Amino acid sequence: MKLATLQLGGRRDGPHVLLTGGVHGDEFEPMAALRRLAVLLAPHEIKGRITIVPVVNESAFRLGQRVGDDELDLARTCPGRPDGSATEQVAHALADLIRDADAYIDLHTGGARLSVLPLTGYMLHPEPAVLDRQRRMARAFGLPIVWGTDPSLNGRSLSVARDANVPAIYAEYLGGGGCDPSGVSSYVQGCLNVLAELKLIDGKLAHPSDTPLVIEDQRTGSGHMQVQHPAPCDGLFEAAVTLGQAVRQGEILGTISDVLGADVRPIKADWTGLVLVLRCFARVSAGESVGVVLETDQRLPSQGSAARAAIPAG
Repeated sequence: MKLATLQLGGRRDGPHVLLTGGVHGDEFEPMAALRRLAVLLAPHEIKGRITIVPVVNESAFRLGQRVGDDELDLARTCPGRPDGSATEQVAHALADLIRDADAYIDLHTGGARLSVLPLTGYMLHPEPAVLDRQRRMARAFGLPIVWGTDPSLNGRSLSVARDANVPAIYAEYLGGGGCDPSGVSSYVQGCLNVLAELKLIDGKLAHPSDTPLVIEDQRTGSGHMQVQHPAPCDGLFEAAVTLGQAVRQGEILGTISDVLGADVRPIKADWTGLVLVLRCFARVSAGESVGVVLETDQRLPSQGSAARAAIPAG
C-alpha cells in the first residue's frame, strides 16, 4: 500500500522531514494545516526534502471516526504488516516513511470525543543525541506545554521512530470533531518553526509560548491518555472542571449518571495537577477515559496567544 503524499524540496542537500496528520480519521485540524503548509512552502527554497501526508488513515477519515473499517487503532498497530488488514497495511506503509526520514512530526487532536490542552510531546529516548533533538523540536513548535513520556510504549508512530533513532515529536490541539481555525494556524506556525529549527527553511522562529510548561515523566505508562480516569459504568458524563484547570487529588472531575439520573457516580482526580484532557462527548461507555490530569504543581504560562486562545474560560 502507498500513502497519498505531497513532496517538497529535494533539489538542495539537507535533511528529510516527514509530517503526518489524520492517523485518526476524526482529527481534522492537522489535515487542514498540512495542506495549507504545503501551499505556503511551495515557492520557498527548501534545503532538504519534506514529505507531507495530510490524511494517513483514509479509511477512518471516510467513516469520520477514530478507526477504519477493521476497527483497529492505527496508533496501536505500528509497524503493521504488508499482508495484514487495511489498518495494518497503512501502519506498514507509514513505518517505511518514518524510517526513511531524518526527523518526524505527527499532528493530532482529541478527535470527536476528547479535547486536549495544546501540547507537543516526545518519548524520552535512551539515545542522548536523539532526545536532545526532540526536546529542541518540541520547544520550537511553540505550544504552551512540552511533555516527555515513557519511551517503552509500542504500536505508535513514535515507537517506530524510536526504534529507528529518528527524532520525533507529536502535537495535540483541542478536539471535538470540528476544525478550529486557531488550531490550524498554530499547527502551520509550529511546523514552520520546526522546519526553521532544522534549517530546512530560512526564517526567524515565532514562539507563541516562549516559556512553556515542560514536564518529563519517565514512569511506565506516562503519555497513555486513554487509560486515565476510566468510567465505572455506561452513562452521561457531566464535567465539573474545565480544560487547563488546576485540580487537587480527590477533587471531582465530573459525574456519570444513568438514564434516569438516579445512579450518579463521581469521578475523582487521581493526582494533583492540570486537566490536560477532558471528554467532550457526553455519552460514555464503561472503561472509557473521561479525562487526564497532568501531574504538576506548576501553572500554565500566562503569555502567548496560543495558550490564551485555546483554553476555554471558566
